Amino acid sequence: MSWLEGFGFSLETNPARWLAGVDRSAALDAVGNAAEVISALLAIVITVVAIVVELAATRYTHRITELFIREPINVIVLSFFVLTTVLCLWIAATFGSEISPAALLPQAALWLPLLMLTACLVILLPYFAFVFAFVSPLNTIRRLKAQALASIGRYAKRGDPARMEILEAIEELADLARGSLQHKDRTIAMAVTDAFADLLGEFWRIRDELPDAFFALDGALARDPDFVAVDPSVRNQLGRHGGWLEVKILRQFLELFSNNLGHARDVGSFLAIKTRNLAIESNDPDRETLTLCLKFFNSYMRAAINGRDLRLAYYVLDQYRQLAEELIARGDSQEAVEIANFMRYYGQIGYSADLKFLLETVAFDLSRLIEFSEHAQSPATDELLAIFLEVDRPEEPGSAEEDRLLAVRRVQAQLATALLSRGDTARAHRIRQDMAEERPERLALIRAELAGETRSSYWEFTDRGVNFAYLPLQHRPYLDEFFAGFDGLPSVAAIKDPTRRPS
Repeated sequence: MSWLEGFGFSLETNPARWLAGVDRSAALDAVGNAAEVISALLAIVITVVAIVVELAATRYTHRITELFIREPINVIVLSFFVLTTVLCLWIAATFGSEISPAALLPQAALWLPLLMLTACLVILLPYFAFVFAFVSPLNTIRRLKAQALASIGRYAKRGDPARMEILEAIEELADLARGSLQHKDRTIAMAVTDAFADLLGEFWRIRDELPDAFFALDGALARDPDFVAVDPSVRNQLGRHGGWLEVKILRQFLELFSNNLGHARDVGSFLAIKTRNLAIESNDPDRETLTLCLKFFNSYMRAAINGRDLRLAYYVLDQYRQLAEELIARGDSQEAVEIANFMRYYGQIGYSADLKFLLETVAFDLSRLIEFSEHAQSPATDELLAIFLEVDRPEEPGSAEEDRLLAVRRVQAQLATALLSRGDTARAHRIRQDMAEERPERLALIRAELAGETRSSYWEFTDRGVNFAYLPLQHRPYLDEFFAGFDGLPSVAAIKDPTRRPS
């Protein structure tokens, strides 16, 4: 203190010599009081920590409590508080007696507890900051993902218990996502989805190094709720690629998707995006993982239709089409054709379920897929066109359903103009032949709508944002060329724009 006041440093102001001259009785009293202070401080720390951890565990997942107890920093800090309290108590009890007077108090017994008390006070606020950061759901997600990856790496040493640890971590992540969605924390659910995708990506990088026994769906693993009802024939199909870990994670995707029908559609759309990414990134030579992802895409569509969530199905179809485009780009044309067949099937299922707009969405997405395929000169283009022309089911003329299929015919005309703009008259002629039996007034109505719509984006906000009825400017010169092949149609100028959309 003298040195701080400017007297400089000398033997008289040496802290060690100053400490040696402290009244030992007074110092002993201070140590005894320190025991009371640190005890009260420890009680405050335990109370605050218990409340914060319990609230986080109740809101998200009970695994937070287990993770907190296992965290080395928590063990070290709380143990240090307890050790400081015990040391102060023993020093006060030992050297405060008549048998061991304060005069016999060692120097270390004086400054060590005081230094430890000082450390307890200094680390208090940083430790609270650590606790609040620890119970953050985003940090919990990272820890659970890291534990699952560590368990995969430990399989060679621990065997089946390591696989169960992986399942437990996945279940805890799924519980965290479900709990967050109950409180409308969609960001947390998306972070869990990201963690699942990252976990699979890391797993794929090391799966070739794992023994075959890791991929067998047997033992305690087969009794997991997601696998207990799996047919033996399906169980035997699961292997190194598209195996139980992929199924487990994608089933969590499907459960989160199904539980949020009608609300949190952004989470459902994000799940579809991640499924598409996994299908492309799987790097599976046998395409088993790709096939698995297609099955779950179909399950998303079925769940959306059964839940009558047209908007979510609309978003899933967008991702399904993008997946088909990416497959065409890398040369997997047959898988793209398979996707187109699935899209047509679910569009017609939605149509039968009175989700009429779903069929128009399917038609629009298939037309974009065909444009992409034709531009890439894919051999799948003709097969895709054949599927596209089967999207609308023939109806009896004059039936109530006929008008509802008018939008599909409009999409066909849009595709024809796109093909004509690229000089593909043969495929445009196929579309014209398919529409040849349409009544002239319906064809005129389609032409007038395409000619009159000038807004490329939809007039309400949607994630896709596209206006299905808009004909791009570069395709408009070919509109009359396409409709010139039909007899008895008036010119565009002679028809009043029939659209009733807002202007």
